[in-house]
Amino acid sequence: MRCNERIKFAALLEKAIALGFDAVCTGHYAKVITDADGNPELHRAADWAKDQSYVLGVLTHEQLKHSMFPLADTPSKAEVRAEAERRGLSVANKPDSHDICFIPDGDTAGWLAEKIEMTTGDIVDETGSKVGEHPGANAFTVGQRRGLKLGTPVADGKPRFVLEIRPKENKVVVGPEALLAIDEIRGIKVSWAGLPIAEVATGDEFDCYAQVRAHGDPVPAVAHMELESDDDGATRGNLVVTLTTPLRGVAPGQTVVLYQGTRVLGQATIDAARSLQRAAL
Repeated sequence: MRCNERIKFAALLEKAIALGFDAVCTGHYAKVITDADGNPELHRAADWAKDQSYVLGVLTHEQLKHSMFPLADTPSKAEVRAEAERRGLSVANKPDSHDICFIPDGDTAGWLAEKIEMTTGDIVDETGSKVGEHPGANAFTVGQRRGLKLGTPVADGKPRFVLEIRPKENKVVVGPEALLAIDEIRGIKVSWAGLPIAEVATGDEFDCYAQVRAHGDPVPAVAHMELESDDDGATRGNLVVTLTTPLRGVAPGQTVVLYQGTRVLGQATIDAARSLQRAAL
């Protein structure tokens, strides 16, 4: 998402405008709709299976004004391929990309091991008791089950999953699958795609759908801004999202994107993910 934010729709767009162009046109599956007042809104593409509005939720009002997505109304990727083949383009049958562009072999743990110093640490259960050791906390992801190599068997005999990663303590927290369910998300670095809806400025709650992965399922939620005023008088705040349907595998550092219908409202970086069931322990 930072690539879109800082390169394609920042540096590239800035250069294009400086050269006299009106917009940057990309092959993202997303749609820009202009409202009655001439303001751009970001929406999902017609092909929801390929929709990329999640990764574009960081775009600003000004960036959307100068963005074009010609694949917005294309019903399917098959039609795009057919048109490319009809025109004799060499990329007509190019395989879809599913990997991180700078980790083409998909070995994220190996790439991190080369870039970040790994230090052994404790694996603890939801009560804080040590149940094993890990080679480096950064090698794990929330929701992971395989490769934990727990030294202490659990009483119920059921598998354990990574519930939380605590980099500052170099600890990995594991527990039963049920405790992966997240009910509340708190977000920082909040931004709004286009102009924010009225409730953003007032701090009132609003209904929406929350999505935490590029191709994850959006779930119903209620959100609001916790507003605070800076010394300069500017009003800022953090985003609080209460999920009507709990989500699994949510972790700090991920992005939560909010929708109303097909419209992208905005996004935030997840700072904390709260499980009501874990809080009750």
